[in-house]
Amino acid sequence: MLKQHLQFKLSQKLSPQQIQLMKLIQLPTQAFEQRLKQELEENPALESGKSETEVDELYGEGPEEREGEVIEAEDINIDEYLSDDEIPDYRTHTSNYSADEDEKSMPYASGTSFTQYLMGQLNTIALGDDEWVIAEFLVGSIDDSGYIRRPLTDILDDLAFTQNIYTEMETLEAVLEVVQSLDPAGVGARSLEECLAIQLKRKEQTPSVQLALDIIERSFEAFSKKHYAKLLQRHHVNEEALKDAIGEIERLNPKPGGSYAGNSRNIEHVVPDFSIRIVEGELELTLNGRNAPELHVSREYNNMLAGYKDTKQKTKAQKDTVLFIKQKLDAAKWFIDAIRQRQQTLYITMKAIMEHQREYFLTGDEQKLKPMILKDIADEIQMDVSTVSRVANSKYVDTPYGTKLIKEYFSESMKNEQGEDVSTREIKNILKTVISAEEKKKPLTDDKLAALLKEKGYPIARRTVAKYREQLGIPVARLRKQI
Repeated sequence: MLKQHLQFKLSQKLSPQQIQLMKLIQLPTQAFEQRLKQELEENPALESGKSETEVDELYGEGPEEREGEVIEAEDINIDEYLSDDEIPDYRTHTSNYSADEDEKSMPYASGTSFTQYLMGQLNTIALGDDEWVIAEFLVGSIDDSGYIRRPLTDILDDLAFTQNIYTEMETLEAVLEVVQSLDPAGVGARSLEECLAIQLKRKEQTPSVQLALDIIERSFEAFSKKHYAKLLQRHHVNEEALKDAIGEIERLNPKPGGSYAGNSRNIEHVVPDFSIRIVEGELELTLNGRNAPELHVSREYNNMLAGYKDTKQKTKAQKDTVLFIKQKLDAAKWFIDAIRQRQQTLYITMKAIMEHQREYFLTGDEQKLKPMILKDIADEIQMDVSTVSRVANSKYVDTPYGTKLIKEYFSESMKNEQGEDVSTREIKNILKTVISAEEKKKPLTDDKLAALLKEKGYPIARRTVAKYREQLGIPVARLRKQI
């Protein structure tokens, strides 16, 4: 049985303007320029460049001269053109409960793809009809790294179901050898081991190359784990010969597909959103001019709206026209206000970060970086942590010491032996320096690294050393070992 009842519910809703502002704040400079261009194309009431008059507010706040008559925007009563039961479309364009998803697209440069490059080579090889179809299918199965990841048994089944070709494993393997003879060397391999072996077989067969090939084919697991003692014993060679063979392997390309210059790649060009310079001993922060466009509401649209003040007969078409003009003017003003708020938010956030890390920006010494988390900046500028995060995660700053991602200046803190708060980034830099200076034949374990850091005044546990080492992309001691 249906019943009616009242229910009080406390909820938080975001207005379309707030959603628009959050989206704009997280955009880096290049993406922001594309968003700005899109808005200018979609909204004829929005114009870029300097306005012809001082009037740039919605509905032309302030007087406008039109045929000798002064028209006040307050004199225009839009409500008399609209019925009470109609809701303008612009109010329903953004739902507070809709998924806040951005449409992302990445342009690709035109050119020959990696697959087309391989097919061009395949066209020069004499093959039977079925062999040609098999070879073409194998080339199509090669990924961007140059590998065939699927088992040959699966490929046999696919050839039967999709190409109506029933063949034996021996034939498939023979055609695979043809594909593996294509350039770049190592393409079409099914594993790293096979990829390296293919490349070594193409090289001049010197003693070091032959030993390298023998190591790959017989002792790949021991080589990958750097068990050099086992390699010396199994292959009956001295350290010098093993060192030369390992050098040959290290010069090979583990991803042959990546060496193709025409391979489609997503290349991101970094455009700094801020610039920090030292002028007469003081820091000077500037916002990239491309983030501060000159926008204004179209004067023609203001005049069109004001012109309806003198209209005596209000037809349905005129009402629709007024609704359209008001919608575009509202959208234009919202966008201009969002741009201004974006500029202000970016500037005050970066200003607070710069002041917090003043000693670093003046000297360039990373040991001067202070511990700083998002909440520190959010509390200082009295904004939400999520807003600071949007600025830090996607924006770059050009400094006298290079262009850096802003989030790199954030780090947690820990206390040294003197009880002072130091940045974890400082500890990571010291850890990196210690590892780079270690003896490569006997690399330092995490326990020894923790002991050395403690001697330098940074008492941290072994598991913390392991965590920092992994964050720096440094392997364990065994994998850093060299002959």
